[in-house]
Amino acid sequence: QVQLVESGGGSVQPGGSLRLSCVASGSILSINVMNWYRQAPGKERELVASITSRASTSYADSVKGRFTIARDNAKNTVYLQMNSLKPEDTAVYFCNALLHNDRLYWGQGTQVTVSS
Repeated sequence: QVQLVESGGGSVQPGGSLRLSCVASGSILSINVMNWYRQAPGKERELVASITSRASTSYADSVKGRFTIARDNAKNTVYLQMNSLKPEDTAVYFCNALLHNDRLYWGQGTQVTVSS
């Protein structure tokens, strides 16, 4: 089985920073794409950032210039560095991974709360 576990969420003031981590474990040969999604209450889940096996990245317009996605292939880990956080960033953040077998796996989510 493959499992993804997120960590690093918490509560911060506007302008603060957090770094989320997501570790994949199990029967993994390689991970093609890793993504971060977020979902706020009453809203649809949205794609925040994505990174490919070749380290090509993409970001939602709302987080460009503030968030950075990175991966450590040796550790099967993806990170999301979140700077200049805003109340609008409050959500549950989920990672997922598209593996070599073309199957998609999701983590359980970690809460990020930004408030004054």
